[in-house]
Amino acid sequence: MTRVARLAYREAVRSADPDRLIWERDGQDWPNRSASRFARAGGLTWHIQQMGQGPVILLVHGTGAATHSWRALAPLLAKRFTVIAIDLPGHGFTDLPTAERLSLPGMAEALGILLKILGVSPDIAVGHSAGAAILARMCLDSQIAPSTLISLNGAFLPLRGLPVHLLSPMTKMLVSIPTVPRLLARFAVNQSSVSRLLRDTGSKLEPTGIAQYQRLFSSPAHVAGALGMMARWELGCFARQLGQLKQQLVLIAGGNDTAIPPSDAARVQALVPTAKVLLLPGLGHLAHEEAPEKIAERIEDVALAPDNRSRS
Repeated sequence: MTRVARLAYREAVRSADPDRLIWERDGQDWPNRSASRFARAGGLTWHIQQMGQGPVILLVHGTGAATHSWRALAPLLAKRFTVIAIDLPGHGFTDLPTAERLSLPGMAEALGILLKILGVSPDIAVGHSAGAAILARMCLDSQIAPSTLISLNGAFLPLRGLPVHLLSPMTKMLVSIPTVPRLLARFAVNQSSVSRLLRDTGSKLEPTGIAQYQRLFSSPAHVAGALGMMARWELGCFARQLGQLKQQLVLIAGGNDTAIPPSDAARVQALVPTAKVLLLPGLGHLAHEEAPEKIAERIEDVALAPDNRSRS
């Protein structure tokens, strides 16, 4: 960490709202802690993890998660690649931005600023759920130019059905009530509630993984970041632009995903005919946490394919 970033982070900690996660208190046993550092970019202090050597793989988590989501996958990839993972704005140990910057374009722009300051140009971009959409937006806006974009149960399409028309306005209303994140965070005090919430995505996590989500969900600031992101998530126009992607698109879909139906991968492939779909039966929305070895193999197969090696 540079001296300026270190001083900025310490100042942020001193003035921190008690609702947010504090690294010195809440990050003592954070997965891959030795790979963590902090950097200042775009008015935010970011939590970053970096490990390994070789072509650069950028990992971007989904809504409500953080770098812990890559706890087992990142070290596997680090055997052959330089792996960089970040906590998105308002998530984990990265600052909560203004509400407007929690939108898809806002997130993409903020991450683009961070990568520019870090001097990072990913060769392969891997995104889970909403993280895949953020990376696709960055590719479309020429903020990054990886050879391949790998989507893990990517949230590229608007949800279907009547509840969707109510979801965004309702979420915006909830975010506008200051006490709501605190009330929802109290829900996470009960580990069985968090376990049930994760199980409802079609995934089965080990106790350590559940405990880490419980820690995140117990933070009102983290909950506010996730709610704010959901409230401003508009995918209509974005989905229609997917056909303009210049990158190779690989869609890894868990057969048991109840959050993003695996059929969505086929719908995205119809928009991007060159996209490749890899279906993983038996895995849910958090497939990369359930079966990190299997996901690492798929990513390596794509990243080390002759076409990608020649572009590196």
